[in-house]
Amino acid sequence: MVSLRSVRRFVWGEIPDSKTERTLLLKIDWFILSYCCLMYFTNYLDRSNVSNAYVSGMKEDLHMYGTEFNKINTIFTCGYIVGMVPNNLMLQVVSPRIWFPAMQIVWGVLTFCSSAVKNVEQLYAIRFFQGLTEASTFVGTHYILGSWYKPGELGKRSGIFTSSGLIGTLFSGVLQAAVYQHLNGVDGRSGWRWLFIIDGVITLPIALYGFFVFPNTPTTTTAFYLSPEASLILRHRRPKEHRGLRRPTWDLAKRVLGRWRWYGCSLLFAISGETESLGSNNLMGQWLSALGGYTVEQVDYYPCGVTAVGIASTLVCATWTDATRSRARWPVLVYMSVAVMVAAVCLLVWGSPTGLKFFAYYLAGASYSGQATTFAWANQICADDDQERAVVLASMNMWNNVVNAWWQLVFYPATDAPRFRKGMWAMIGIGLATLLVTFLVWYLERREKRVAARAGDDGPAEDGIEEKERELDEKNVDGFEP
Repeated sequence: MVSLRSVRRFVWGEIPDSKTERTLLLKIDWFILSYCCLMYFTNYLDRSNVSNAYVSGMKEDLHMYGTEFNKINTIFTCGYIVGMVPNNLMLQVVSPRIWFPAMQIVWGVLTFCSSAVKNVEQLYAIRFFQGLTEASTFVGTHYILGSWYKPGELGKRSGIFTSSGLIGTLFSGVLQAAVYQHLNGVDGRSGWRWLFIIDGVITLPIALYGFFVFPNTPTTTTAFYLSPEASLILRHRRPKEHRGLRRPTWDLAKRVLGRWRWYGCSLLFAISGETESLGSNNLMGQWLSALGGYTVEQVDYYPCGVTAVGIASTLVCATWTDATRSRARWPVLVYMSVAVMVAAVCLLVWGSPTGLKFFAYYLAGASYSGQATTFAWANQICADDDQERAVVLASMNMWNNVVNAWWQLVFYPATDAPRFRKGMWAMIGIGLATLLVTFLVWYLERREKRVAARAGDDGPAEDGIEEKERELDEKNVDGFEP
């Protein structure tokens, strides 16, 4: 018979043995995940609103033509690339409790500015700086999650965080449809302009929440809800990591470039991240809009199914990876690759029924499950060096965006709607490439573990916490201030 503890472990990851650490884990889950998920929700809300605005009147109001929509996304991506590594290294110098909300306030203000643009060139400039500031969130949070959580806890938390961004995308489509229906023309503003205003209003209060509750890292936290005893236990959860805020040095560059980790993990996400192209470029919305016969509300609502599949796939896969004692991450990438290749084949057969095309686009939502898994895997691989981990995580997303900056222009230009034939062949190729690189990273990780085992180093140790927990339990200390 399956025990309640086994069910809890499957749903929420590893469960600490001591009551003290279980209580601590619950509390850091609440305060870290609540802010990081809300922050990433607004990150994607303020990022994906351009796609929704484009098919809801912005194209006509700004007299956009050709590939100008793709150029908006490319310019945003360029800002994102420029900001990636500097933002993550800033977390080594500036308190994350200050840096994250500050960047969120900046991109929230830029979102407000988007509502007042008069031409597409103004939107180009805004989106570049928005990309620069939004680059702080994704890899920065994965770095923070890897600092707080053990490998057996990390997959589910990474999945919940990644899903919050997808929920932002999902909500943006629903919100745009509602705004167009109820606010279009109010106060002389088009519905898509109201979308940017409302998104900005949602963003700023969440940034203020982060200033008050975000706990920084285990070694620098001064959170009001953690006692000194609790902070001591948290530091010992990841004892082999370097401690405190430290400025990057040339030794860091030598460590990063002298190992396989930076090369392997960067290559993995640079390639596998492009499996999301069908969803991230809103190809379904462009397909429906180009076909005609669908209302603006339907064009906004129907693609939400792609995101919904992405959320479900992310959470199920993250739960499964934490539940497997082997911490195997690679099967998720296999599932994702096969799903997008099947979807692309279905969409290449243009004479197929409309229902099959809906199915194919929704199936492609499985590609989003790779985000959480890939970054949890990289956190696991680099767990013994937090500075290297910060650079590797940032570089993974940076190289993916370097590819994405031109990938969408070449394979998914708006002028190819509704068929996107080049893009579907590219998706089949990228699925196959993802399978090959996944095998490469799996092999290199196993080889590193074998070398470490022969050298007598089993990887990041977790000794020391059990003794402190027993000591606190004997004193009937729960780890928190009353």
